[in-house]
Amino acid sequence: MNITTAEFMMSNSDVKKCPKPNKPEFAFIGRSNVGKSSLINMLTKHKNLAKISAKPGKTQLVNHFLINKEWFLVDLPGYGFAKVAKSTRQRFSKLIFNYIESRPNLINLFVLVDSRHEPQAKDTEFMEWLGINGIAFSIIFTKADKLTKRKLSENLKVYEKKMLQSWEEMPPYIVSSSSSEQGKEEILAYIDENMKMAQE
Repeated sequence: MNITTAEFMMSNSDVKKCPKPNKPEFAFIGRSNVGKSSLINMLTKHKNLAKISAKPGKTQLVNHFLINKEWFLVDLPGYGFAKVAKSTRQRFSKLIFNYIESRPNLINLFVLVDSRHEPQAKDTEFMEWLGINGIAFSIIFTKADKLTKRKLSENLKVYEKKMLQSWEEMPPYIVSSSSSEQGKEEILAYIDENMKMAQE
């Protein structure tokens, strides 16, 4: 797949006001400061499509982008929220779960994980909830360029070992780097393949 057009459609704090679910939808989510905006900009070849901030928790709404006039890319609020008030965190969490549970056209949820860190409970617990509720998801390990190949391989093995404590097999995953564009072709191919499967 080659992304030729990427248009901002709308931002919402109310899932009921999201675009009509008449096109396939692929959403991106992760803890604060995981590199989500950079990844979205890399995939779409737009430097400022998704807002990048040094302050974690900047994405506070459900943001819809129309890609190639064919499908929606959705930028979701993070679930780390290190620097926002508890009441705001609870509102974000409700928004996230309402979105995930109510969008019939959601084909896949990409859960972004920082490849530099050990498995975080918020990530693994969130993915466990997705599995229990039958939500299709895959993992994107970000910031791979920040590690040596050896350290990256070691970290992935640790993550797989942790996941296999709860899962029969490791969920699908892709290793990425926004700066080097590692993983770009794999992510777009994954989206293309899942779109075709959904249309069959």
